[in-house]
Amino acid sequence: KFPVMGVRWRSSLTLGEKEQVNNKNGEDGGNKEVVASYWGIKGEEVKKEDGTPWKWNCFRPWETYQADLTIDLKKHHVPTTFLDKLAYWTIKSLRFPTDVFFQRRYGCRAMMLETVAAVPGMVGGMLLHCESLRRFEHSGGWIKTLLDEAENERMHLMTFMEVSQPRWYERALVFTVQGVFFNAYFLAYLASPKLAHRVVGYLEEEAIHSYTEFLKELDKGTIENVPAPAIAIDYWRLPADSTLRDVVMVVRADEAHHRDVN
Repeated sequence: KFPVMGVRWRSSLTLGEKEQVNNKNGEDGGNKEVVASYWGIKGEEVKKEDGTPWKWNCFRPWETYQADLTIDLKKHHVPTTFLDKLAYWTIKSLRFPTDVFFQRRYGCRAMMLETVAAVPGMVGGMLLHCESLRRFEHSGGWIKTLLDEAENERMHLMTFMEVSQPRWYERALVFTVQGVFFNAYFLAYLASPKLAHRVVGYLEEEAIHSYTEFLKELDKGTIENVPAPAIAIDYWRLPADSTLRDVVMVVRADEAHHRDVN
């Protein structure tokens, strides 16, 4: 729960669950609260194509899609220039401590990965936005592309939050890693956008590898192949009987697309 302008926000609940909580509070006569949107302002009522209420507030029906699973997962940009090699070995050097810390806890590993992977698109989009304003020039569509990438990575996190519960020290690690990475990536993008995008490209290659290992553990039965979270079923338009394995498949495909874009 986070207090925002006098309104208590339950970030982990769907809209339907929020309404149930509000009704219960009203019946009991205590703690009456208005929870409708991030700022406490009632939004428009959104419905699915079949007419049923839309229960998510972190994305809308028109932002959903079906992932392209036919994308080439083995594509690799061979580093040739100095900046390419710098980006490549920077990411490779970060792989080792990640492997040591998380080992085969791929659910929590995915959450950590997504808290970092959602940063570059936002930073790049923000800087290109400011540059477009300063130079009175169009962005060629890149601002929206990068912000969409950041949003997609954030939705990966919202999904894996439902699968794994991070420990307190893993949450603390997120603060540290994201703080360092945001500032480092911000400065890198100012110095060389090409280097920054190469870093993301190689980061996505590592993400593909991590999710491939995740799938292997699911297939071996080491990790339970639980039903897919409801948020993933709606976001990727998955069948109602989808499982965690199906979710990892579409997430891995998303990472491959981000790799190619960067």
